[in-house]
This record gives sequence, structure tokens and C-alpha cells, in this order.
Amino acid sequence: MAEKAGLSELLTAEGFGRIARAFRGQFRLGLETAGVDGVALERFCSSDCRPRFCALVQADPQGDARCVAERRRAVGIASETGQSFITICHAGVVVVCVPVVDKESVHGGMFFGKCLWEPVTPILVRDVETRLRGLAIERKDIVTGLRALPVVRGRQIHEAAEFLFDLLYEVGGFDARAIRWRRQRSKQQSELGEFIQERKKLGAEWQYPLESERALLQKVKIGDRTGAKEILNAILGTILFKDIGDLGILKARLLELVSVLSRAAVEGGVSIDVMLERNLTYVNKVMAIDNQEDLCAWISAALNEFIELVYTSQDGRKMNQLRPAINYIDASYDKPVTLAEIARAAHLSASRLAHLFKEQMRITVFDYVTSVRIARAKLLLLATERSCTEICFEVGYNNQSYFTRTFKAAVGVTPRQFRLRNRRGNSPAEGT
Repeated sequence: MAEKAGLSELLTAEGFGRIARAFRGQFRLGLETAGVDGVALERFCSSDCRPRFCALVQADPQGDARCVAERRRAVGIASETGQSFITICHAGVVVVCVPVVDKESVHGGMFFGKCLWEPVTPILVRDVETRLRGLAIERKDIVTGLRALPVVRGRQIHEAAEFLFDLLYEVGGFDARAIRWRRQRSKQQSELGEFIQERKKLGAEWQYPLESERALLQKVKIGDRTGAKEILNAILGTILFKDIGDLGILKARLLELVSVLSRAAVEGGVSIDVMLERNLTYVNKVMAIDNQEDLCAWISAALNEFIELVYTSQDGRKMNQLRPAINYIDASYDKPVTLAEIARAAHLSASRLAHLFKEQMRITVFDYVTSVRIARAKLLLLATERSCTEICFEVGYNNQSYFTRTFKAAVGVTPRQFRLRNRRGNSPAEGT
């Protein structure tokens, strides 16, 4: 009952009405709200939130108990991960739960769906019959109930989930900081898990990614949040691949990374006094966190702070002038590019572009082009079976000997040696 009262205090009937009307207007679906115990809160349920099929299932006491348990489980998963939970329920239909969380308190979930991914087929009917075995529901009623359910495709379900999440927290006025932190943490853990699995498939030897660290600093200097986040996840994934579960080592690595980012921030124009003060806060925060998930999510948030500090300390107008050039290089590295072409993309003269690039990036235009090409070549060498010759042309070089020399100058080994060193048990018969 405590959860029900708490939610009633947070969300008014008027507020729910606004949410339900806006959601129905966009997706033509009703809403059902339940507490953390899985029991529906009738005050916050649309009049049509239980279609005929669901009413049939819940008319049986065992079916109703299963529905309550399903909602309770969905609230738990959604609130823990910080995002909408989309599932096929015990009865075989699509159900979505958006967590209702205020600050750190979980109050329940708002549900929608009660729909199908695709039209009714004999296979679907048999599956649902199996799921509902033991309940007092006749087959003809199951078929009739299923056919009355709306069919909503997967993409629209995901769009509806995001829409309701934003709508709920905006209209409800809940403090969403905790739930958004959980969402960020869950998303990052998923990305890190995928990276580690890929590393395992490749059988790669562990090596601290110093080159990735340098690439990260470049992304921070140009304010590329997306690119910086991808590289950070690669660094974290590599660390966890070697020392998964060792919190002490992870903290030590993160403190090293904070130190590197701090130096880059100072080089980018941030006051050293500001960084010294910020670093003390960062060190205390790292030492206070007691689990891997929060540590990884925290360093991601700290990375955003570094990018913001560096960007605001630089000449913003100059960096804005450079961004089109950088975007052009990132999109066109796989073909011959000239300084004049890159300059035209940024609406600058070639000499002005070269000067700005060197001033702001601490690197020449073509050194940056080379870094992008080499980074892509390394990825292809590790993740594909393409020959070094094929990769040479794919990353924008038209001469394999030149590609090999350039790669070795940047990485320290030839492309073939790099592949052999980082892919255990793989020795493709190809030239360097």
C-alpha cells in the first residue's frame, strides 16, 4: 500500500490524464499503471487498458496471479536498468513497462502494449495455447481475443517507449536524475559487454591501448562527444577484458586516465588551477565508488565534463569553423582527398584551414587524415579476413608499399605484423 500512496502523491489524476491523452493521440494505445508489487493502480489506468484477450486471462485466478507477477518482474527490471522493458508476457503478447522512479525511490511502472508484433497465425495461436495451458479459457475465445489485439511493429514499439518515458517524467515532474544515471550505466555495461565478447572472439592479446588513449585526447580537443565515448568504451573494455572484477585495478586505471585527460585539458586552454581543483574532486569520487558499473558510468560522465571544459576554454568560433573539415575527412578518408577539397567543405581558404588546424588540433590536416585511415585499417585488420592489399585500397591508399610504410611509421609494425600480434592463432597467407 505504501507504494500506491507514494505514487498517488507524486502523480495526480489530472497529470495521468494528460499523459494518457498525449500517448493515445500519438500511438492509439491505452496505459496501465502498477505499483512495485505488480498490482494495478486503477486510478492511473485507461478505461481500455485491458483488451478482451487480457480480460479473459485475468478472469482466471491463476492467470491474474501470473499477470501480477509479470508486472512486478517488469517493474524490477525496468527500474534497475533505467529504461523501458519490452517483453513478450506469459500469455504471449507484447507488453512494455516504463519505470516510475523519483530520485532513488521506485514507485512502479507504466505499461502499454497488449499488442502483437505481427498478425495472428496458426503458429502464434498454438504458442499462446501452450502458454495458457491450465487456465479455463476455450480455444475459440483465445483466437477471437488475439485477433482483436492491435498489431504494432517493433520500431513503433520502441518509439512509443521512448515517447512515454519522456512524457512521463516531463508531465509527472519526477526527479529523473537517478533513473537516467541507471540508464546510462546499463547502456554502457551493454556496450562494454559487446566489446569484451568481440575481443574474446578475436583471441586478442591484452595490451593497454595507448594509441586509443591518444585518439581519445584528439576527440576531446575537438569536442566530439560521440567519437570520444566510443573510444572510451574501447579503452574500458580492454581494461575489463584483462582484469574483469578487479575493482582496485580498474580504479587505478581510471585515475591514470583522469590524469591524462587533465593534462590534455590544460593543453587545450583550461586553467591549471581549475583542473587541480577538479582533479581532487575526481580522485575522491573514484575512491568512494564501490562497484564496477558505477565507476564506468562515472568516467563517461567525467569525459563529458572534460570536453565541455576544453571546448569552452578554446576559441569556439575557430572550432566551429574546423568541424565541417573534420566531418568531411571522417566521411571521405576512403578516397583521395586534397587540402583544397577539405577547405571547400569548411568554406575556408586552404592556407587558413591549414593554420587553424595546426593551431587548434596541434596536428596538420594530412596527419589527421592519416590517423583516421590508420585507425580504420587497424579495425579492419582485426575484425575482418580481408587481405592487407584490400584494406589498403579500402582506407584510401592506392599504393600498398606506401600504405605499409605509413602504417609502420604510425604503429611501429607492418599491417601483417599488427594482425598476427593481435589475433592469436591467425596467420593468413598474405603479404605485408
